[in-house]
Amino acid sequence: MSNTILGLHHITAIAGNAQRNHAFYTQALGLRLVKKTVNFDDPGTYHFYFGNEQGTPGTILTFFPWEGIVPGKTGAGMATEISYAVPDGSLPFWTERFKQLKVKQGATSERLGEVILPFQDPDGLNLNLVVPKQPDNRTAWETADITASNALKGFHAVTLTLNNVKPTAAILTDIFGYVLLEQEGNRYRYVTNAVENAAIVDIVEIPNAPRGLNAGGTNHHVAFRVKDDNVLMEFREKIVRKGLNITPKINRDYFFSLYFREPGGVLFELATDNPGFTVDEPLNELGTHLKLPSQHEHLRATLERTLVKI
Repeated sequence: MSNTILGLHHITAIAGNAQRNHAFYTQALGLRLVKKTVNFDDPGTYHFYFGNEQGTPGTILTFFPWEGIVPGKTGAGMATEISYAVPDGSLPFWTERFKQLKVKQGATSERLGEVILPFQDPDGLNLNLVVPKQPDNRTAWETADITASNALKGFHAVTLTLNNVKPTAAILTDIFGYVLLEQEGNRYRYVTNAVENAAIVDIVEIPNAPRGLNAGGTNHHVAFRVKDDNVLMEFREKIVRKGLNITPKINRDYFFSLYFREPGGVLFELATDNPGFTVDEPLNELGTHLKLPSQHEHLRATLERTLVKI
């Protein structure tokens, strides 16, 4: 299975206030800040990575927190929901916790045979907690408030909203190796059997849905996981043969990436497992230092002075 897509690698979203974003994901949700770095293209802005202890692919939600950014609007051509797997029996804990923390949440409901709890982060990003049909055996990051019996395991699924399911579905099935598992109304569930978790992409088809506005509280891109650089470049050739424009290989320090926009408009990334987040920090210190891409290291003194303290 090493030359296949291995489910989701990470998802990147846009936030506003950096301190608020950091506090919500580390304190309210109990994720680990795995890496504190800056945006490659805008080094005056943080790039946060939240995940489990190691920052295992399939657990990593990343943010560009741009202070003062206008609120975005979800719509067609975007990833519109992120779903995390949680242990069976944990949703009452989360419902009460969200109530106490004044987190905007919806009522629990059933979707495709799974119980979900929808909620939003402080910027309005749409998230769900899901009790999966199949037990999720991943080891979650724990905090004093959130123990293993309730902690987020990592991604369960990502939802794309599209005007037409077929062109995007063809990318998932013909190139990525996903299959259509089931359908409920206008929601189509695609899965890969290459991994046990973070293996689901849902497509919601709304023919007349307006395009979204990519700004605060929306998802920037969805990254799919591959084993290494060799597999990455094999997929580049497949995507080129499909007639789609795709970037050259880009070194993102913790993985190597390719980016392309799939036919429905969602920005897709392919990202490698190597070299991982311990390449510049030991495991026990992940997220505790400001790590800068080499091209921005000369800005360290300025950035340490001007970036808000986290």
